[in-house]
Amino acid sequence: MSPRVLHVAQPTTGGVARYVAAAAADQRRRGWDVLVACPEGGMLADALEARAVPRLPWSAARAPGRATAAETARLAGIVATARPDTVHLHSAKAGLAGRLAVRGRLPTLFQPHGWSWLAANGTLAHASTGWERLACRWTHRLLCVGEGEAVQGRAAGIGMPLTVVRNGVDLDEFAPAGRPPRRPGGPTALCPGRLTRQKGQDVLLAAWPLVRRRCPGARLVLLGDGELAGELRARRMPGVEFVPEVTDVRPWYAAADVVVLPSRWEGLSLTALEAFASGRCVVGNDVPGLAELLDDRCGERVRAGDAAALATAVADRLDDLPRARAEGDAARVHAKEFDLRATFDLLAEVTAEVSGWTGGTR
Repeated sequence: MSPRVLHVAQPTTGGVARYVAAAAADQRRRGWDVLVACPEGGMLADALEARAVPRLPWSAARAPGRATAAETARLAGIVATARPDTVHLHSAKAGLAGRLAVRGRLPTLFQPHGWSWLAANGTLAHASTGWERLACRWTHRLLCVGEGEAVQGRAAGIGMPLTVVRNGVDLDEFAPAGRPPRRPGGPTALCPGRLTRQKGQDVLLAAWPLVRRRCPGARLVLLGDGELAGELRARRMPGVEFVPEVTDVRPWYAAADVVVLPSRWEGLSLTALEAFASGRCVVGNDVPGLAELLDDRCGERVRAGDAAALATAVADRLDDLPRARAEGDAARVHAKEFDLRATFDLLAEVTAEVSGWTGGTR
C-alpha cells in the first residue's frame, strides 16, 4: 500500500498555500494517498479541487489565542478520522495545533515556511522561540525551505537536525515572459505579496516618491490583499495601483520591468523564484530567504528598511531598461538551479523515510 499523508495548513493564500497545493498534487501523482486539512475559502481550496486532492475542512485563525485549544481539538478529530501514516504540518499555526494534537504518536514533519518568532516582538517572540524548542520532542523531521532559515533555527537553539528542502519553481509554468508591453506613463515595478508588515510594502511606498523624482512616469503595482490594505491605500500616492490577489500572477510578471521584494523576513522567497523564471530582475532586501537567491547578476540586495537605498536600486533599473532586461535574462538562467521537480523529489524521499515507506518515491 502507498503511504497516507495528511498535510495541514492554516494559510489559504500566498506562498504557503501555493506550496501545499503543489506538494500534495505531486505526491498524488506518485500514487500516494494524500489529504489536506485547511480552512474554507481562499485559493488553496480551489487549487486542491482543481488538482483532485481531497480536502478536509479545518477552521483556524492565523494567530494563536483563546481559540487555539478548540482548533487543536478539531485537528485531533481530523487526524483520528483520516488515520494518516504521516502528518505534514505547514507554517506556525498548523505546527502549533498539529504537534499538540498528535504529540509524536504519528510520524510528524514540520515545515515553518518562515519562523514564527520573526513575526513577533518582546514576550511573544520569546514564547514562540521557547515553543519551537519544546515542540522538537514531537517532531520527527523539521524541514527548512532554505539555508538561511536553517541558520536562523540553529541560532535560536532549535535542538534537532534541520533538513533543508529548498523551495523551487515550476520552470514550465513560469516560462520566460518576453519584453513587457509598453504602456502610456512609463516603466512598471511590481510588488506581489500579502499586504502585511512582513512583506514591507510600507517601506516601498516610503521609497516611491524618490523613485518618481528620477522616473516621473513610473508605475508601481502592489498585487495582493492583507491586513494593511486599508492603511496603505489611504496614502493615495501618484503612480501606485493596488490589485487584489489573482489566481494567475504570470501576466503581471510579463507586464513588469522589475519585481520589488522589500520583505522584512522570508523562508525562501517563492515570488523571487517565479520572477527569475519569468525573466524578471528582482530588487529585494538583504535578509535570509532573499539573500541566498539574489546577486548582482539578476538584481540587487539592499539593506532592510532603507527606503533611500531601495528607491535608488529600483530607479536604476526603471531608468535603464536594457540593464533590467539583461539582469532578467541572467535571472532566467539562475532559476534553473531551483527546479521544482528536484524540490519535490527530495521532499518525497524525506517523507517516505519518516513514514517508513520502502516502496519507492517515483
